[in-house]
Amino acid sequence: MQPTPQAAKPSLLSRFTAITDAFAYPLRTSHYLELVNPLWTTHALQAKVVSVWDETADARTITLKPGRNWRSHRPGQHLRVGVPIGGMHYTRTYSISSAPERDDECFTITVKAIGGGRMSHHLVRQIKPGDYLPIGVPQGDFYLPDANPVEPLFISAGSGITPIMSMLRSLVAQERLPNVTHIHYAPHAYDVIFGQELQALAAKHPRYQLHLIYTREPGETPPGEDPAMMLRQKRHFSAATLDHVCPDWRTRDTYACGPQGLLDAVENHWREAGVSRQLHTERFRAQVAVAPSQVTAGTVSFLHSGVTAASDGVINLLRLAEDQGLNPPHGCRMGICHGCDVKLKSGCVRDLRTNALLNEVGAIVQICVCAAAGDAELEV
Repeated sequence: MQPTPQAAKPSLLSRFTAITDAFAYPLRTSHYLELVNPLWTTHALQAKVVSVWDETADARTITLKPGRNWRSHRPGQHLRVGVPIGGMHYTRTYSISSAPERDDECFTITVKAIGGGRMSHHLVRQIKPGDYLPIGVPQGDFYLPDANPVEPLFISAGSGITPIMSMLRSLVAQERLPNVTHIHYAPHAYDVIFGQELQALAAKHPRYQLHLIYTREPGETPPGEDPAMMLRQKRHFSAATLDHVCPDWRTRDTYACGPQGLLDAVENHWREAGVSRQLHTERFRAQVAVAPSQVTAGTVSFLHSGVTAASDGVINLLRLAEDQGLNPPHGCRMGICHGCDVKLKSGCVRDLRTNALLNEVGAIVQICVCAAAGDAELEV
């Protein structure tokens, strides 16, 4: 069977660039193609902003058309997105919110602006159609298995709905939506990202049971809770609500995504019930330990940059460097990808996830999840 023109085009372009690379040295043909169309590059993966849509007052869905070397994602996976802000390049990790079954060769990310989040605010307020963003390929193991669970339980809060939405959209597109229970927490009804789509999905598919719990709505008591008790505590995850809306939760494969407080509570509850193996979680930030009662402040020297900065012993070293105008290589900002690894020249740092101290000269430091513990010198 003869290949279609669409299938033949990448091969012809690859052959063309293989020849012209010899004349483009020390650059590559890809660098010049980037000047014409950034999506044609092969040395870096980029995506064009096709459209933006405000989901809530502080959350926006961005539709992106990826360039060459893109590979499709599995529902629930995430990718790295880069944005130049003020002459510096920042990278964050965002879940893909669309299903891989889209037929327009695009995908979406849905970003919620968070307090103090320079990049999330930029994506929600400043990004516009026609912009180009450097991206990574899809990664992560938070996705449904090929033999999908018979009765999954989804637990989400805030922007933690994004990978869950990708899963739901994919299941609907494949016409294999199983019996699903979904518990989602949001401060108010107007804060629910994809709120209308979720409720339309519940109305159309009786097998999808949606339970929206508003944590700050006056007079709103979650199912199974004592109203008097609710006056004394916030309306967050509880065993009573879980048992009421999903009494068979122990037998379901559970997928949870959201703020650290929610995931900590869910993990503890599943652990106490002895069913942790059935729980899958996705975190947006590293799980940090409780800081010691006494934290040592100090001075951090970034040797390659010739910059020094005072540290309070709490802020992570990556953010400390960025606040000084530096832009160290980094990726996930969660201690997963090791894109920010640097060597410790002298001094001591503390791993924020475990409170373990690193003071061996030449030790590799993940600056996104480590803080100074006194004075320290880093090869940055």
